[in-house]
Amino acid sequence: MKKIFVILSLFFASLSISAQVNTDRMIMIGRNALYFEDYVVAIQYFNQVISAKPYLAEPYYLRGMAKFMLDDFRGAQEDCALCLERNPYYTAAYQLRGAAYQNQKEYEQAAADYKRSLDFYPEDKLTLVNMGIVNIELKQYDAAANYFASLLRRFPDYSPGYLTRAQMYLEQKDTVSAMADYDKAIEIDPYTGQSFSARGLLYYQLKDYNKALADLDEAIRLDPYQQGNYINRGLIKYNLNDLRGAMADYDRVIEMDGNNIIARFNRGLLRAQVADNNRAIKDFDKVLELEPDNTIAYLNRAMLNNEIGNKSAALSDLNVVLNEHPDFFSGYYMRSQLKRELNDLRGAEADYNLARTEESKARRIATSGNLPTAAGKDSDKKSKDTREQTDRDIDKFNLLVVADKESEENNKYASKNRGRVQNYAAEIVFEPLFTLSYYEKDTEIRRPVYFSKILDDANNRLHLKWKLRITNHEASMDEIQVQSHFRSIDNYSKEIAGNTSVASLYFGRGMDFMLVQDYENALTDVNKALSLDSSFAMAYFARAIIRTKQLEVMPQNGRSSMPRQSVNPPANSFTPNAASLKLPEISTRSMEYDAILKDYETILKLDPDFIFAYYNRAEIFELEKDYRAAITDYTEALKREPQFAEAYFNRGLSRLSIGETAAGLDDLRKAGELGIVSSYSIIKRMQ
Repeated sequence: MKKIFVILSLFFASLSISAQVNTDRMIMIGRNALYFEDYVVAIQYFNQVISAKPYLAEPYYLRGMAKFMLDDFRGAQEDCALCLERNPYYTAAYQLRGAAYQNQKEYEQAAADYKRSLDFYPEDKLTLVNMGIVNIELKQYDAAANYFASLLRRFPDYSPGYLTRAQMYLEQKDTVSAMADYDKAIEIDPYTGQSFSARGLLYYQLKDYNKALADLDEAIRLDPYQQGNYINRGLIKYNLNDLRGAMADYDRVIEMDGNNIIARFNRGLLRAQVADNNRAIKDFDKVLELEPDNTIAYLNRAMLNNEIGNKSAALSDLNVVLNEHPDFFSGYYMRSQLKRELNDLRGAEADYNLARTEESKARRIATSGNLPTAAGKDSDKKSKDTREQTDRDIDKFNLLVVADKESEENNKYASKNRGRVQNYAAEIVFEPLFTLSYYEKDTEIRRPVYFSKILDDANNRLHLKWKLRITNHEASMDEIQVQSHFRSIDNYSKEIAGNTSVASLYFGRGMDFMLVQDYENALTDVNKALSLDSSFAMAYFARAIIRTKQLEVMPQNGRSSMPRQSVNPPANSFTPNAASLKLPEISTRSMEYDAILKDYETILKLDPDFIFAYYNRAEIFELEKDYRAAITDYTEALKREPQFAEAYFNRGLSRLSIGETAAGLDDLRKAGELGIVSSYSIIKRMQ
């Protein structure tokens, strides 16, 4: 009996060890998926761990992070609570739950969690900022000021701290202090468009239009794709009586986004002012197509239709306005006149009487001081008033719209608790490596498509279940796609069981494993494919990619699956952020990197024109600070593909790194021409 007991004990111990290894592996793969922003995949892996070991705290936190990044804030909050039930000292869960509460506008709960986090890490930048923001939302300005003071005392050169505190001062109507903070932020970092945009809008509110214009010009120069800056510059030009310039700014926004409601509305008003009535109506038609409940647009279109003699259309629009605003007496006067011109005398008289009644009510309220109205404003003041997009006061029907401060100017903190967006300045980072995938993101600016004979042959010969792509903009999979790849793995396994000598089957299953972040099995399958076919060029490329991804997420390389903050280089230096290369930073070639380089060398022996091998190999040289070797490889790629935008961009950064400024800027200009927008920001900074 004793012997049997020992054997059973060993048996259960073996099961326990096996289960431990499996759950550790599931967590590792889930972390991989988090790092590569495959949040749906990550949740599935963490679900498996939680099912097997529900007493562990970490998988609840990690699953909460994935849900947070999918904007499931309530789900993230609940997972953090489950994590903290199991381990009340898991401080990252307090930070994440605080952010989830903050996104749900539950500010008191958010403040409690952030305070708990600060008890453990009192100098955490992001938590200090968020504590300030939460206290602003709670109107507890003294507490917010204390947190900002603590933040800036510890980090006196942290420009986002000054920008955020300036918003607190504006909430308190302290424009002098807000201006001082904007000045300080610009002094620290003069290459951030948002700082100039924020200060320019404050100058505009102070009616210092020339300074406002100068700041908005600089903001647009630094960030030419921020539509709100053009809208607000148009307002400034309008106040400077530069109607042509204002119109040009709204035209520019509409060129970038034909569905921009603010630009369409403002351009419609300006066209109406210069009697371009028909085109003004077209702008308001578009506004109402996009926003059918915009009664202010209906009112403006009604007046324009009246101007061009389309009385029935004007009457129809006015009916919509007055149904929504039954106390708008000016509308009744207008409708009375319209009905009179359409020979509806009884209706005209009824509307006239309604207008008199509502006007009397409005005057009584206005004279009592309870409700300021448009009629009570100082009509002689020099500034031309504006309204925000969310302001639907019908009395402001003829005011231009300013880009909402919440969405365009100061972000109103909504996304500041997503750690990757704390730094406003654009990073100087290399374009990422090219990888194998079946999924590719759509980008706003289309870049050239590069032909590859190896890729074309692989798609024609391998008969994979999806079309293989080489991309450096890999798209995350949704739940249906993830499940389809798990099923595909099972199907390949059945086929392989019946025929173990077909390299393409192992390659196809290896691709599925790689896409669901199981790199160990992916590497095993690709190695098997190469043992069966040593001339399989695409398999060498896949193996190099898998090995690179494995190294990227290895803890000993100091990489984290959590979002990280970016850091801007000083104005007088050039330091590309090698961490963005999706490779661990090393100073000498390790055995693992030698193996990756060897795979790229083998591919180039099989096909000397495979541009992606040159490109990816160059990025390894970049990590080793061997910029001249990297430049050589980028040049080889460009000889074979003269439209290779990413190679121009990275070669430009490499040339800047070794002091070849003129050549580097030329490369960046070409990259910008081919669609890499961030080139222009770097060109401005280096010049």
